[in-house]
Amino acid sequence: LNASMLPYLLFSFLLLSVQAQNCSVREIIRHTKHLLRDDSVGCPCRETAGSSCSCLPIAEPGYELACFVEGTEHMLKNNVSSNEVTTRLNLTFQIQLDRKLCESLARGNQCQYKTKGNVKEFLNTILRTYQAINK
Repeated sequence: LNASMLPYLLFSFLLLSVQAQNCSVREIIRHTKHLLRDDSVGCPCRETAGSSCSCLPIAEPGYELACFVEGTEHMLKNNVSSNEVTTRLNLTFQIQLDRKLCESLARGNQCQYKTKGNVKEFLNTILRTYQAINK
């Protein structure tokens, strides 16, 4: 086993464990609740460039994963909250989208939304979505 194989093996293992967890529901709920504890996520969403508050897409049914990927990427670019947790969520959503896991959330690869919300609303959407799967 050489060192160049390690990242590949770890990534394969990650994919398998994600699939085994069927949508990683518990992990996503845990990470999302962690991010919701941050007070700064509640500021009002404004589209203006100078605003420190992010406006994130609130997905249409069937496009959740694409919007969750887009929203978490925006959070990372703008250092909205814990980068480590957000990175983990982003990677998980990306894998689910690419692998067509959680099919009900991944009808389309493009984020479709009618409204935008602040980070708290966005995170609550993630939470509600995965809690519904968990029932």
